[in-house]
Amino acid sequence: MPKLLFLTGSLRAESSSRAVTRALIEALGDRATCETADIAALPHYNDDIKNDAAVAALRDAIGAADGVVFVTPEYNYSVPGVLKNAIDWASRPAFDSVFKYKRCFIVTVSGGATGGVRAQSHLKYVLAGMMALPHPGKEILVPFAGKKVENGVFRDDDIMAFAGAQMDEFLASLG
Repeated sequence: MPKLLFLTGSLRAESSSRAVTRALIEALGDRATCETADIAALPHYNDDIKNDAAVAALRDAIGAADGVVFVTPEYNYSVPGVLKNAIDWASRPAFDSVFKYKRCFIVTVSGGATGGVRAQSHLKYVLAGMMALPHPGKEILVPFAGKKVENGVFRDDDIMAFAGAQMDEFLASLG
């Protein structure tokens, strides 16, 4: 059974990104083992910091996963700083990090009509720089995400069906 690590780009407990993450994990059921990473525990990236437990835990979790699923909001036309910070920590050593050849699946959310398409593009660019392998399937964009969360539960059957089909392709690519 494939093991997936979910990295959510929002720290807010009631964020639409976290609601989408929960919905995806629930939809996967017993087809994958799923974990979520706690990126809030990471210090700001500083190469002078050595042997940080939170950094080691993140790197270990990414390394142990068959695939990494990013679910992130778009902040100011890009990914949130907290997510970029996590990626920067995990990207060391350069060109030989735990992200090298790691298969990644990206879902972006936004409060507006574009669904985070610019954040998705930026994240793919960053992942390519680390030699990670973003899933080449159709992009999963969640527009007007805040309006689709009720009591912490994401509700959009069409997006979940579309995302589910793409997730099935991603799982198949993990071999």
